[in-house]
Amino acid sequence: MKKLTRRSFNSLATKGILGSALMANMPLANALTTKQNGKKLGIALVGLGSYSTYQLAPSLQETSHCYLAGIVTGTKEKEAVWSKKYNIPSKNIYNYENFDSIVNNKDIDVVYVVLPNSMHADFCIRAAKAGKHVICEKPMAVSVLECDAIIKACNENNVKLSVGYRMQSDPYTNEVKKYVREKTFGDVLFVSSDAGYISKGNPNQWRLDKSLSGGGALMNMGVYSIQTSIYGTGQNPIAVSAQEFSTRPDYFKDTDETITAQFKFENGAVAHMMTSHNANGNQLKCHCSNGWFELEPAHSYGPISGTTSNGDILKFPHKRQQALQMDDFAKHILMGTKNVAPGEMGKRDMIIVEAIYKSIAEGGKEQLLSLGNMGIVS
Repeated sequence: MKKLTRRSFNSLATKGILGSALMANMPLANALTTKQNGKKLGIALVGLGSYSTYQLAPSLQETSHCYLAGIVTGTKEKEAVWSKKYNIPSKNIYNYENFDSIVNNKDIDVVYVVLPNSMHADFCIRAAKAGKHVICEKPMAVSVLECDAIIKACNENNVKLSVGYRMQSDPYTNEVKKYVREKTFGDVLFVSSDAGYISKGNPNQWRLDKSLSGGGALMNMGVYSIQTSIYGTGQNPIAVSAQEFSTRPDYFKDTDETITAQFKFENGAVAHMMTSHNANGNQLKCHCSNGWFELEPAHSYGPISGTTSNGDILKFPHKRQQALQMDDFAKHILMGTKNVAPGEMGKRDMIIVEAIYKSIAEGGKEQLLSLGNMGIVS
């Protein structure tokens, strides 16, 4: 795979491929004044594309244990906009060239890497070497080897690592885990999970460039289907087989469009997942020996919705999942609570992703998985 450099990344940014939307309608909040005697952790966002702009930055106005302390961007024009909007001092603003000097900034405790997938390993490792705790947006990397390198760097530098799995902090997800754990509807027998959307945007966007994304729908939305298949059964799969479909080869020239996969589990349960960049999907349904339960939508930004065969309607107060996610990680650092999305979970999912791609390459041949309990977090 072609190595992406910061220079080429900045070139893509200037062409609008990385998302150039600035923050016209965001609420102003002086997050920096809320750091109370070191009890709030300062987070620096690395990469100011649409996810940072419209999800992470607003969520950091609602967090209780962390705040937006700094930014790292390759687009000079964004520096003034973000500084004014969030009262970020110039000393907490970095670019991709001077990023390593963040080691000297005591305001920043956590670095959240929100760059194209092929850049995750580089910046996560550099953040760890700078002594900063790391949140890596999903997928964790473009290979299992890169996941190993990130985990190793964090361990060697004694910093915490989390993957940006927002759904792991969502109350609906935790309710599903409770149903599975307590066998509320009996044993889970079959799980169905869909995660996809119809891509109609710029055909040159980085998600459609394999050198930047590492893959298509599977590396993007497919991670949600993998996750729901696992916490929908409460186990890691022992085998997977997969198929790939393409109906718009002129648009999806370099990456996978639609993938389906089937999982087997040690207790006899099976699961079917679908992920796509050309079909809408947002559902999890668990069929059990004494009923069923489902979430639909299952992994959008919310609010989520759930029902059961008992006629129950799941209803939890809505809060930004990203705020819950970042607060969970901050509490893990500050209070020693469980890390709900550790690096090992990201590595596990990348092992599964690689097995799915291998199955497709081998005509749907079943691939055996040896995962044990790695990455299972109740």
